[in-house]
Amino acid sequence: MHEDFHRFGIPETDIAGQPLGAYDRRMHLAFDFGLRNIGVAVAEHRYGTATAISTVRAREGIPVWDRFDALVREWRPEGFVVGLPLNMDDSESDMSQAARRFGARLERRYGIGVEFVDERLSTFEATQRGGSHDTAALIIAETWLNSPSTSTRSKST
Repeated sequence: MHEDFHRFGIPETDIAGQPLGAYDRRMHLAFDFGLRNIGVAVAEHRYGTATAISTVRAREGIPVWDRFDALVREWRPEGFVVGLPLNMDDSESDMSQAARRFGARLERRYGIGVEFVDERLSTFEATQRGGSHDTAALIIAETWLNSPSTSTRSKST
């Protein structure tokens, strides 16, 4: 297991001392990146469901890492999904680049892979659903779960 799992207190075994296999961690944390707030949701492969779990404060796109450390310890994700705010013409914006930098920080800090998903209009849809940042992360997680590459990958592992 990655050495950072030890650093952040993520267990390698269950309460009976048995090793946790990849099946036990078949979930991803999804993020709606923002400069002041970062929405967080969990995407669960086994059931094909997503749940909004938190909004973490950030300063100029840098989150409160202690809160992220606790989320990673609690959920033990096998990967991260970060919403990529593309323009309507598919081009990247300054926010797209900031989201990519955020994803790179996550990967360096936790040693867990990051995937990006098109999040165009997720904030608008989150508002329509009566939510905010964590709801936008939920929409990103749902989009990722419903993508053909995710369903193929989930079934093969």
